[in-house]
Amino acid sequence: MAGATTAGRAHASSRSFRHFTISASPGQLALALGIAAFLALFLVIPVGTVIYVAFTEKGTGEFTLVNFLDFARTDLFIRSFWNSVYVSAMSVVVASVFALPLAYITTRFEFRGAMLIQTLGFLPLIMPPFVGAVAMLLLFGRNGTVNLLLNDWFGFRIPFMEGLNGVIFVQAVHYFPFILINLSAALRNIDRAMEEAAQNLGSSGFRLFRRIVFPLAMPGYIAGASLVFVKVFDDLATPLLLNVKDMLAPQAYLRVTSIGIADPMGYVISVVLICMSILAMWISARAMRGKDYATVQRGGGGLSKRRMRPWESAVAYGAVLLILLLVLAPHIGLLLLSFATIWSFSPLPDAYTLSHYGRVFGESFVYVKNTLVYASIAGLIDVVLGTAIAYLVLRTKLIGREWLDWAATAALAIPGVVLGIGYLRTFYGVQLPDGTPLATLWITIVLALAIRRLPYALRACYAALQQISVSLEEAAENLGATKVRTVRRIVLPLMAGGILAGFVTSFATAAVELSATLMLVQSNADAPLAYGLYVFMQSAAGRGPGAALGVIAVLLVALCTFASHLIIEKSQQAKGAGR
Repeated sequence: MAGATTAGRAHASSRSFRHFTISASPGQLALALGIAAFLALFLVIPVGTVIYVAFTEKGTGEFTLVNFLDFARTDLFIRSFWNSVYVSAMSVVVASVFALPLAYITTRFEFRGAMLIQTLGFLPLIMPPFVGAVAMLLLFGRNGTVNLLLNDWFGFRIPFMEGLNGVIFVQAVHYFPFILINLSAALRNIDRAMEEAAQNLGSSGFRLFRRIVFPLAMPGYIAGASLVFVKVFDDLATPLLLNVKDMLAPQAYLRVTSIGIADPMGYVISVVLICMSILAMWISARAMRGKDYATVQRGGGGLSKRRMRPWESAVAYGAVLLILLLVLAPHIGLLLLSFATIWSFSPLPDAYTLSHYGRVFGESFVYVKNTLVYASIAGLIDVVLGTAIAYLVLRTKLIGREWLDWAATAALAIPGVVLGIGYLRTFYGVQLPDGTPLATLWITIVLALAIRRLPYALRACYAALQQISVSLEEAAENLGATKVRTVRRIVLPLMAGGILAGFVTSFATAAVELSATLMLVQSNADAPLAYGLYVFMQSAAGRGPGAALGVIAVLLVALCTFASHLIIEKSQQAKGAGR
């Protein structure tokens, strides 16, 4: 009996091995192992190091919970935690106040300029939030344009930018497009029959919206709201620029930079940041579980648009214009500041000059050059990895291939400051032959940017490959083409639109990334544009050139975003013509 059992296990093991070898060619296996090694080295190990240090005793390396007890006993850290939760939650609330009217008005009514409004509503995302913070101070600060006018006309000021209020205001203005985009898409997919049935039963107006429309659009709203919460909770530079230091991300940065990378408290805070990011995503997924939002007809039909009465039209246009003025205020303020000679205690600049742009192009263009190099290399790494992972997941039967997708996507849940701390801790002790620590090289910044933006490129490449029929590859292989030749001559050309869109998205977002790079930049010669912006904005004298550099950053990202949309549109048109 024992011999039969042993023989059976050997047969099962042989069958499993044979299945594994048939499912994965040597080339595919080598590719998967290479990607896994890259993700392990530059994502899993740095983040794992942060978690390991947080749970070990300094000096002995033994497992301990003392670091977390110290965190819980320190008033500053507990206050910072609740401040971060409060700011993130209130940013979601204020962002919803901006996004809900824009999304509902442009999808529910026959509204002229709806597409323009949606486009303008997306613009805040192309400006780094910490840059917008400076412009918002000039417009809404205690001695900013709005409060100076309010004080002159009515004798009072509104504390828009005081303390945590300022962080909430800036973050809500910057991140509200996440809710706008997702909610608008959800509203367009609502089954029109559901709305009509409710209207036939006498429901209308706000009751219809509250009981039928908004609940059916809840998946889109929660998806956007969870993104806003996570992004605000992890943001580092905006609170620092507004001199708000009692929040978790700034505390993690300050502990590491002021006390050193050996201090365990920075790592404990990093673990808390990771846990809160994962918790927010889990809660958003949990909130939708067990509920049915499916539509009866294909595409849902969308809400039936109706014409507004004259007074409704006036109210709607007034609300839309007010919201757009608020959310575009950072861009307006930044542009004015980039040309201003002096702008202090006055509603508008005293005079205008081009000298700030001259200084940027003369002395500080190294920031722009470094950004073009870093973001280009990071984008190239991302599309190569994204294409490879998408191909392994969708076109092979390699065991464990889904883990590559999950591991790459997990970078979304890792705050930039945590990744920066992990890179410092992991690679500072790794030295080149000349004694230079690996963590101080510019290539480390590139790798951090690539890991941070890999999920964006991966999703673009994944979507592009999903739209390519497997029969095209099978036909090529039936005609004698090898697997490599099929991929090179058939798959990659058909994926070109998605690959380019992924590259542009990765490039544009990496160009303004600061949280991770702020930890890794060792000299101005290696600094990217976002770091240069942060340095300029630290002093009143540097804010003019900083604003000029910010305008360049906005234009750079805007061009990349426009190019991405253009590439996607042309790709869709080409596919439509091919059919």
